[in-house]
Amino acid sequence: MLKDTLKHHHIILASGSPRRQAFFRHLGLDFEIRLKPVKEEYPTRLTHFEISNYLAQLKALPFKNELKPNDILITSDTIVWHQDKALGKPANEAEAFHMLKSLSNATHEVISSVCFTTNNFEKTLHSITKVTFKPLTDEEIAYYIQKDKPFDKAGAYGIQDWIGQIAVTKIEGSYFNVMGLPTHLVYKTLNAIAETI
Repeated sequence: MLKDTLKHHHIILASGSPRRQAFFRHLGLDFEIRLKPVKEEYPTRLTHFEISNYLAQLKALPFKNELKPNDILITSDTIVWHQDKALGKPANEAEAFHMLKSLSNATHEVISSVCFTTNNFEKTLHSITKVTFKPLTDEEIAYYIQKDKPFDKAGAYGIQDWIGQIAVTKIEGSYFNVMGLPTHLVYKTLNAIAETI
């Protein structure tokens, strides 16, 4: 399968996310985790998937001068888009509470972008999933924040957590995209890249 198709390539995953690393293992891929610090800031003129695309590409920049001919670097970013603004990772409990309160009884979009970089080309793709929450009580929100401490998650929640089990009433699009990686796009794109380099 994909592992055999990519046997002459070296996959570099530039992500500290255990969820993204698990996805790559489940895809049956051999890969190296290589991390470089990046200040995740973007121009205020950007909106929607432009933000996650920009950040995914930004994370690839520190690696560009060190990629070998058979390297495929993969960087990614996920945002929650709600009420015409991006919700990133909450800085504290109050910010997490405010984010979850705004998502209560509403539909938002989770946008994940993936940037594929080699030593001679770059390709960025994104996937959008619509997620609807039931009305959440203040007690439910506070319990979740204390229980799972979602400070490393865009929009202050993980769909695989307790809150996903009790709050999500509808999903339109990829479930795995909401977890942080559109695995269907990664699989398809890596197959296409393997045929060209």
